[in-house]
Amino acid sequence: MQFPQFAQIGFIAFAAAGVYGFVAAARDGETRHSCSALCALRPNYAARNRKAPDFELPALGGGKVRLSSFRGKSVILNFWTKNCRPCLEEMPSLANLGKALREHPNVVLLTVSTDESLEDARDTLKSVLGGDPPFVVMVDPDAKVVREKYGTKLYPETWFIDQEGVIRARFDGARDWASALSVDLSESFGGPIPCGVEFASGTIREDALGVCADLAHD
Repeated sequence: MQFPQFAQIGFIAFAAAGVYGFVAAARDGETRHSCSALCALRPNYAARNRKAPDFELPALGGGKVRLSSFRGKSVILNFWTKNCRPCLEEMPSLANLGKALREHPNVVLLTVSTDESLEDARDTLKSVLGGDPPFVVMVDPDAKVVREKYGTKLYPETWFIDQEGVIRARFDGARDWASALSVDLSESFGGPIPCGVEFASGTIREDALGVCADLAHD
């Protein structure tokens, strides 16, 4: 083999290695971006193996709302009841999140109350928020959706559902939803590289520990 040919082959190999390194770095950066909010929020559950059960319930403002009608958007779904003190304590942060989502039309906030009627839910929210809520409110007085379809027994509970209707995360108990991380998590579902980090019972799956650990040290 002559030297010019050898040099040409070496250059091609070097260029290919450079391209591979660039693509790998870009992929790693996208993965870290898609997982950063999930790792920071540490849900009780996170995976991509379960479709959100569809339902239709009466809503404030009249008519009924069906979950599947929001397909194509990320959905934040919160279950609450007026007799749950943590539910009422987190409600102002949900209201702040609802206001922030006005700038993010690809994400919707839905809440379901297990109280007796829409009027009951409206009165409770007016007392807590001082006015009408900036999010959709539905009622499920018999808890057929909340308890039978979603298995919720303790409130509040908040589910993050992606654009295809797949449950991506569940949070048990009250949280401060006013953080930008709530929006970041919802919008990360539409990224080109989905986050593969999974949580069960609030514990990260062992083979994903490195991703969240790296992000924590950034």
